[in-house]
Amino acid sequence: MRTIGLLGAVSIGIGGMVGGGIFAVLGEAVSLAHGATAIAFFIAGIVALLTSYSYAKLSLQYQSEGGTVTFIDKAFGNNLLSGSINVMLWLSYLVTISLYSTAFASYGATFFDAPTSLIKHILISIAIILPAIINIVSASLVGKSETIIVILKVSLLIFIIIVATPHIDTTRLSSTNYAPMLSIVTAGMIIFVAYEGFELIANSAKDLKNPDKNLPLAFYISVITVIILYILISFVTVGNVDEASLVKAKDYALAIAAKPALGETGFVLVSIAALLSTFSAINATMYGNARLGYIIAKEGQLPKTLMLEKHDVPFMGVILTTILSLIIANTIDLNSIAIIGSASFLLIFFLVNISAIKLSKIINAKRFILYISSSFSFIALVILLYHTYSSNPQSVIIFLSFIIISILFEAIYGQVYRKHLFSRKYHI
Repeated sequence: MRTIGLLGAVSIGIGGMVGGGIFAVLGEAVSLAHGATAIAFFIAGIVALLTSYSYAKLSLQYQSEGGTVTFIDKAFGNNLLSGSINVMLWLSYLVTISLYSTAFASYGATFFDAPTSLIKHILISIAIILPAIINIVSASLVGKSETIIVILKVSLLIFIIIVATPHIDTTRLSSTNYAPMLSIVTAGMIIFVAYEGFELIANSAKDLKNPDKNLPLAFYISVITVIILYILISFVTVGNVDEASLVKAKDYALAIAAKPALGETGFVLVSIAALLSTFSAINATMYGNARLGYIIAKEGQLPKTLMLEKHDVPFMGVILTTILSLIIANTIDLNSIAIIGSASFLLIFFLVNISAIKLSKIINAKRFILYISSSFSFIALVILLYHTYSSNPQSVIIFLSFIIISILFEAIYGQVYRKHLFSRKYHI
């Protein structure tokens, strides 16, 4: 039975994007793009909007909770390439959880007079372990709390935009304060992870009312709304606070941006909102990744232990997601996590666009739009990796390691496991 209307689908898309990402990466964008931070968010948004066309067309044809996994399998078949991509997607969500938990710790640490490294690691761990317990004990709480928190965080961001706009110093937004174009584009690609959540609409396609009309609209409305929201947030952030202060406090830049209009109350208000937002984003992403692991394990691309359930919850999926997220979040810094997360989703979205090209006749899509979206996502990934390699080569190495791990795991485990299943089925 289809129970989700257009508003519900748009809420899923906006909630997926306006999660912990904007709280985590705003400072990174300012440090690279300077006065052109809004342009960086716009560029990243265009890449997301173009890719949403592929998702809209694929979701209409293949209405499944598998979403991205289903699209990749339909385009490439159940082989080494598709298996590696699916494992990479699962790993990418681990990075996203790590990003949100690190942002949680950055905002949480502002409530301590002299936060130490130990306090930040404790906060990171709490931000991951507590949602894991919630997912195991009562997964229904995840869905019930998400709608309320989405409304709260979006309302707060709109409130900050309204009260902070009169305090904007337009000279800070002048083109004389822009970074070079390459740095602006790179900033947009580093913060791309703040847009990745729109693909969650695809996972709800089979429950959407009037999908022929509502599915495409849900993708486009949610992405365009978030682009506008992020651009406005960029204006008030850069326009209200001098760059030196933003860069110094870049891990909690949005809280600093609320100070000129609302004082210390605004700082505390945004910090609390950031804690709620990042926590809910971790909660929802852990819920989704455990179920993604279940789907991929069902296809033989991840260990079958991830299919172990307790009270309809993929228990082992939650446990493994928790352990790996704790390791990533406690060993890699926020900037590197943002880069790895953005690069991972740019790669996956590029491959989804390629999938749409391969299936263009079946999904009735305009190939020239698909070629443009594929080119944009690929060029964006290349620019991100090129710039990052010169300034932060460790992040590129970790990203490439994720790709190698995904390929090797699928080659050694996935291919052998499925071949064994085939042999047993046909008694070869």
